[in-house]
Amino acid sequence: MDRLMFLIATGIARGAVFALFALSLVLIWRATRIINFAQGAMALVATYVAFAVTGATGSYAVGLAVGILAGGLIGWVVERGVMRFAPQSSHLTGVLAAIGLVMVLQSLLGIFFGAQYRAMAAPFDRSAIVIAGVPTLSVNDLFTIGITLVVMFALAVVFARTSLGLQLRASAFAPDVSRLLGVRVTRMVTIGWILASAVAALAAILLVPTELGLNPHATDMLFVYAFAVAVIGGLDSPGGALFGGLIVGVAMSLLTGYLGATVAPIGVLVLLVLVLLLRPAGVFSTRKERSA
Repeated sequence: MDRLMFLIATGIARGAVFALFALSLVLIWRATRIINFAQGAMALVATYVAFAVTGATGSYAVGLAVGILAGGLIGWVVERGVMRFAPQSSHLTGVLAAIGLVMVLQSLLGIFFGAQYRAMAAPFDRSAIVIAGVPTLSVNDLFTIGITLVVMFALAVVFARTSLGLQLRASAFAPDVSRLLGVRVTRMVTIGWILASAVAALAAILLVPTELGLNPHATDMLFVYAFAVAVIGGLDSPGGALFGGLIVGVAMSLLTGYLGATVAPIGVLVLLVLVLLLRPAGVFSTRKERSA
């Protein structure tokens, strides 16, 4: 039982990061109807920036803040410099542009920083807190979960309670009507890219210190798992990203703990296939309600 509780706690912490990154994919999908396959590479560039700033200043908080800002700036550059010039007749062109961008960014990181792994320290102690003899979450896990919940709550407030959120939602689901009502759709798309890229950068900065380290492919698997989370939860459902992340995180932790690390990716794939077969729009999708 102690082992089970520890694995669940660990899965929740990792699932929170998956949920955060999946949320960035949901934001891009809602804004442009494109799966941004470059999201992981873009977040990784921001993580390198955070790593460099943290090393130069000795402050994790400064590095985290600069990394998030760098993530937003990268989103702005990619949308303005790449995606805006992709033909709008087909979403496939945007996908192909994103895949090409992955190759470019990873190659540049390899050229400038090399392919070796770099140790990136976690901000807090990663030792599990023992409660009544049962190891649970670490202080670093609590920090990760806490900041994830804060970001998700803040974004929920922005989209549900502010004029900016209303314009973002309107631009995504009815761009032509929004233009007639005076909404600057292109600006809203840019803001969506900035928000999504900043959130993805945050997720990468939180996860990389708990993995093998920082290298040009450090976020590859993060993107894969987050994409699975987004599809399972529903690509149009921010809430689905949260619950999908927790489900995938706990499932991976249990499979790794009891069956081995090589079984976890297979388990996630099986879960993804089942969801696609039984509920293709995602478990928490609200697409039907929105189109009614």
